[in-house]
Amino acid sequence: MQHMLTEYGMGTSLRRGDYTQAAKRALQNALWHNSINLAELFDLPKEAMRIAVDVAVQRPDAVDLAGLEEVFPYGQVTFKLSQGGLDIPRPEGHGNPTVIAHVSLSVSLDMERVS
Repeated sequence: MQHMLTEYGMGTSLRRGDYTQAAKRALQNALWHNSINLAELFDLPKEAMRIAVDVAVQRPDAVDLAGLEEVFPYGQVTFKLSQGGLDIPRPEGHGNPTVIAHVSLSVSLDMERVS
């Protein structure tokens, strides 16, 4: 496998304290700003892409991976959850915090198939 590209994103859940939604928005932030046809560039099917996703939030146990998988229409995706991101308490001191998630995604291809 040859590492081909890395993208980063940030997403938030402003009022609901939803770690999955914040992570999903971070993934969309990383993906939606680009239109890279990496697999097609090497005449490979999109399904051949291996995508390693790192998600950082304050409560990794509160992230539903099935919800994050929905973001990817193709590719072989793996997830790693870590403590990170940021929870910002409400100014009035009660209610859900604003949740900030950070993600990194790395795309790899089997370049042996191209030769």
